[in-house]
Amino acid sequence: MHVFIGGAYNGKTDYVMRLLDGQSVTLIDGVLPSEAVAGETLVVKNLERWLITQNLTEDAPLIDHIVTTFEAIEKQCTLYVIVTDMGRGVVPMDKQARYLRDTCGRLYQALFARATHVERIWYGIGERLK
Repeated sequence: MHVFIGGAYNGKTDYVMRLLDGQSVTLIDGVLPSEAVAGETLVVKNLERWLITQNLTEDAPLIDHIVTTFEAIEKQCTLYVIVTDMGRGVVPMDKQARYLRDTCGRLYQALFARATHVERIWYGIGERLK
């Protein structure tokens, strides 16, 4: 799994698509994919849009479900995940926004631990972290 993180509108998708230029890519935007086609390159982005539709008060089972789903997909295809840095130390006043930030933080830790490649994108410039 390859994971790319950066702030909103920092050029993450453009960066990944340039990296995959010339390859056949399936782009999944805002949902958790349930399956993949063997041999394809799958790019998942804006997972936080899907997360806000879930119950975030007990996020451990949800994070396990996402990680398990990605691990199963990874057996079928090459997986790229683009995630948005949600906090940078700022604690939202809104309770649901805090749940989303906290869930994203725990999810990103789990994804980064399993990823073979982690890269931070800062205004279109990549910095390899792992």
